[in-house]
Amino acid sequence: MDEILRQATLFLRGMWKYHWLGLLVAWIVALVGVVVIFRIPDRYEASARIYVDTQSILKPLMSGLAIEPNMDQQIMILSRTLISRPNIEKLVRMADLDLNINNKATLEALIDELSKTLSIKSTSRDNLYTLVYTDPQPDRAKRVVQSLVSIFVESSLGNKRKDSDSAKKFIDDQILVYQKKLEDAENRLKDFKLKNISTQTGEGGRDYFGRLSDVSADLERAKLELREVENSRDALKRQIAGEDAMLLSDAPDAASGSAVPEIDGRIDAQKRNLDSLLQRYTDRHPDVVGARRMIKELEEQKREEIAARKKLGTPSSTVASTNPVYQQLKVALAENEASVASLRTRVTEYQSRYDQLKDAMKMIPQLEAELVQLNRDYDIHKKNYESLVARRESAAISGEMDASTAAVDFRLIDPPRVGSKPVSPNRLLLLPMTLVLALGAGLFSPFVASQLRPVFFDARALREMTGLPLLGVVSKKMFDADAARDKRRFRLFIVGVLALFAAYGVGMALLVYLSTRTA
Repeated sequence: MDEILRQATLFLRGMWKYHWLGLLVAWIVALVGVVVIFRIPDRYEASARIYVDTQSILKPLMSGLAIEPNMDQQIMILSRTLISRPNIEKLVRMADLDLNINNKATLEALIDELSKTLSIKSTSRDNLYTLVYTDPQPDRAKRVVQSLVSIFVESSLGNKRKDSDSAKKFIDDQILVYQKKLEDAENRLKDFKLKNISTQTGEGGRDYFGRLSDVSADLERAKLELREVENSRDALKRQIAGEDAMLLSDAPDAASGSAVPEIDGRIDAQKRNLDSLLQRYTDRHPDVVGARRMIKELEEQKREEIAARKKLGTPSSTVASTNPVYQQLKVALAENEASVASLRTRVTEYQSRYDQLKDAMKMIPQLEAELVQLNRDYDIHKKNYESLVARRESAAISGEMDASTAAVDFRLIDPPRVGSKPVSPNRLLLLPMTLVLALGAGLFSPFVASQLRPVFFDARALREMTGLPLLGVVSKKMFDADAARDKRRFRLFIVGVLALFAAYGVGMALLVYLSTRTA
């Protein structure tokens, strides 16, 4: 601690040696600072306040019908981007600031100055905007603020109309695009349905499963009936095999050569069966078609049998049975044969239908997946198209609403005005700062001088600085005249310092007096 105090004392003693230099520098800095402060031109502030009313009476009435842009956000963005180069150039022309400008460099400097000095202060909660500009000329400051107010209002309306037109054009273009997509989707869906028209049913794949189940049931039922008739036929055949064809008292009787009793009985049975089928089905039913085919085959067989018998010269009546039981069994057998043929035709038809449906069932999932994809694309394009058309109508209603009444109302709360007192420079604040700067310069200059031309006040400091052995010290004897001279110099120095403070005090008092008088 003692060493620190010793070093501080040495520094102060070294600075005191150049105290007159410090006082001179302080006075010079103070005078220069005062001159600079008073040469700074006064700047006057012009301001205007605008209230932006974004709550229109039509807004709640047209809710859901017209497009409602966020006007608060748009105005806020406009206020932040208002001070742009195109607007400033327009402001220069409107405020006649370019009358005395002859070159581009001066114009660029003016634009840069306006960009720095123009300001827009807003309170987003109240939608109040304050436009502020400072200039050495009060009239010019007022003109600039007035022009800025006009640009603020016109930019809002112009941008709104431009945005509305751009939005309508974009929506119209998108509607044409989606209309083409919708037509293409409709054509693809139509082509798919025409291509797979045989698989189109009321309920899609579920109806195919029902049809397959019905056909399967019909097939099993027909097979069961076929087995029953076949069993009945086999039983009749066994009975016929055990029955005698002629009675003992009967003898063969010659008859017409055009009769074949066995075939005639089967033909009669088939005809009765055909009559029964026609009462239930149409001519195109498989059972009807099969019965007619069987009758045709039996008639052909009868003709061949008669022709063969005639060729052999054997009367056809010789094979006729005169046993009534045998005859009835033969007729019943013929009927069963006809039923067997009919049922076999039915089984074959149902089996063909079952196989076709089973093969088609394998394609149903793929067809349904393709149909679902086509419907999905079609639904998406249709939804987007209808949404765009609805938005276009909303945009048209919004345009009519904007044309009939303004969605944003600009109210000039405070017109552009300029204060009678300059807002800058603040000399009451700058003068004390120059005093502090002068005192700092007055202390710094002796310190620098003491470091450039050091003086040693004791032997220890000299020995530490030179690093050489010190042989002795010669003391200076102070006389009374020297002491009196040092006292006079000290008093003069104190007077110089006090005069500096007094000058600043008088200047501050004068500034306060002038400011209160102008107010």
